[in-house]
Amino acid sequence: MSGTLNKVMLIGHLGDEVKMHYFEGGGAIGRFPIATNETYTNKQTGERVTNTDWHNIVVRNKAAEICEKYLSKGDKVYVEGRLKNRQWQGEDGNTRYSTEVHVQDFTFLSTKKESMANQQSGGQKPQQNAASSASSSPKAAPLARPDQEDDLPF
Repeated sequence: MSGTLNKVMLIGHLGDEVKMHYFEGGGAIGRFPIATNETYTNKQTGERVTNTDWHNIVVRNKAAEICEKYLSKGDKVYVEGRLKNRQWQGEDGNTRYSTEVHVQDFTFLSTKKESMANQQSGGQKPQQNAASSASSSPKAAPLARPDQEDDLPF
């Protein structure tokens, strides 16, 4: 196989607001960090360990404006794109390097507000469903008449 592939797919939470930079020609670029987590159990100590990796995300033009408008810190997002390495001279004269994900496609998965609301109401929903099914079962009972025979084999 002679081809190559440069593709990144991430699902994570925004670590900061989208920082926008506008150019004279009308173009725009947005940058924001995404955090992804890896959780495992340490076999020696038995404790759960969570490692967080931070990824520098870059979106361009209209996509950047959409991200700026709808995304905020803590929101969960899916991004797909390519890895790009950047090199520049820092103010101190040292050469700096950065690896970025240049986004080609993205999907907003949930806002921080939605995920907080789901966590708070998550314990209440089963109680509501049980209450609604209990209230509907007495209504369903009169429909089943013992004098009627069904044609079910069991």
